[in-house]
Amino acid sequence: MKYSVSALVGLSAALANAHTAFTTLHINDVSQGDGTCVRMNMRPENATSPIPSLSSNDMACGSTGETAVAFTCPAPAGAKLTFEWRVWPNREEPGAIDPGHKGPCAVYAKQVDDMASTPAAGPGWFKIWEEGYDDSAGKWCTEKLIAADGLMSVEIPPGLPSGNWLFRPELLALHNADKGDPQFYTGCAQVQVQGGNSGTLDVPAEYSVSIPGYVKYGDASVSFNIYPPVFPYPMPGPDVYTVPSSGASASSLSDTSSMKALGGATLIPSDCLIKEGNWCGVEIADYSNEDGCWNASEECYNQAETCYASVGPTGNRNCKVWEAKCKGIQDACNAKNFQGPPNKGQKLQDAEAMNLTLPAVNNLGVGLGSANTNSGSQASTETSGASMATSTSAATSSQATSSGSQTGETTAQKATVSAGKSTSSCNKKMRRRRRGGVRK
Repeated sequence: MKYSVSALVGLSAALANAHTAFTTLHINDVSQGDGTCVRMNMRPENATSPIPSLSSNDMACGSTGETAVAFTCPAPAGAKLTFEWRVWPNREEPGAIDPGHKGPCAVYAKQVDDMASTPAAGPGWFKIWEEGYDDSAGKWCTEKLIAADGLMSVEIPPGLPSGNWLFRPELLALHNADKGDPQFYTGCAQVQVQGGNSGTLDVPAEYSVSIPGYVKYGDASVSFNIYPPVFPYPMPGPDVYTVPSSGASASSLSDTSSMKALGGATLIPSDCLIKEGNWCGVEIADYSNEDGCWNASEECYNQAETCYASVGPTGNRNCKVWEAKCKGIQDACNAKNFQGPPNKGQKLQDAEAMNLTLPAVNNLGVGLGSANTNSGSQASTETSGASMATSTSAATSSQATSSGSQTGETTAQKATVSAGKSTSSCNKKMRRRRRGGVRK
């Protein structure tokens, strides 16, 4: 994706409230790749901005979230989902959310008949986990998120029916809520649940909500004054719904290799040599002569162009890895080595891979908070549960210097500008290298 100069220069107003984004889905402790299977705001100028209005369809899956992404990630019923939040979507610097943005967290789910065409906005959502203020720890959920490197984990309820699901993590920053400016951050993970019950889940009416519509301006949950807070805090939305168990377990259904796509969902192809977001690089056709070699080089660079054109705010590191493969083919052609492609079928090293300690899910059914959690709803301690690790993190140290919003705004603006310049620069370099191949 090439970002215009005007889009990069005119960021100040658009980024005034830019602070975090859900960027990466992990399933059973395995990263699915930055942006892969994630509906997130693809616009670089406001990638980390909060939802502009509580009545907007963006409340469902974020800005541009009504459009499905190319891939849906398979997961067994009962699997662990971990959602990663970043101040810098491209991970240029650590951080989850500005420390001054205190508030609750939640995760919602919605079954969709067709991943590509069923609207995210509208009825059918229910809450599978929440946490507000933990009285025993003296921390809001967002503060725990910062301490956990931006990672929050929940269990897919084992009783969910098989099929296509949207899982929607949600953060609410309350620093300006009493002034009529509650700031919601959200996105959606496209997941195909396998090995669960058949049919459709019948969620009781009191637990099922429409998004947008589940909160409105003036509600106590979105106008709560945290300076100073007067507890208990009333959580937004419905109570957590405890899905009746089917007896399925993540351990018995951990192998997803044989899963098939259902209902408009496209699973990640098995022949992907590397992914960038929802782009997949596939092996070049065999060749055995000079023309075939140069055609293969061109085919490889065409895929690289597509990769760069598709990238969002999470960056283009794996596009560069693919481009290096193309350079290898080009060098072989120049060296008159016309048998290829080199290292045929070999998976490429993922430049986005990180060694992360992912927070565990509490399988005993206790949520992040204790029984003293001021969430306004005891239901948060009765769900399948979620947990955030409490490790010392670089994210905490990088954000602890500010209790207001200015640090997050400056950081997010730098991150977005950096991502745009990086992509544009890589495209230019790639075209120059592409022209560097000369038949001799």
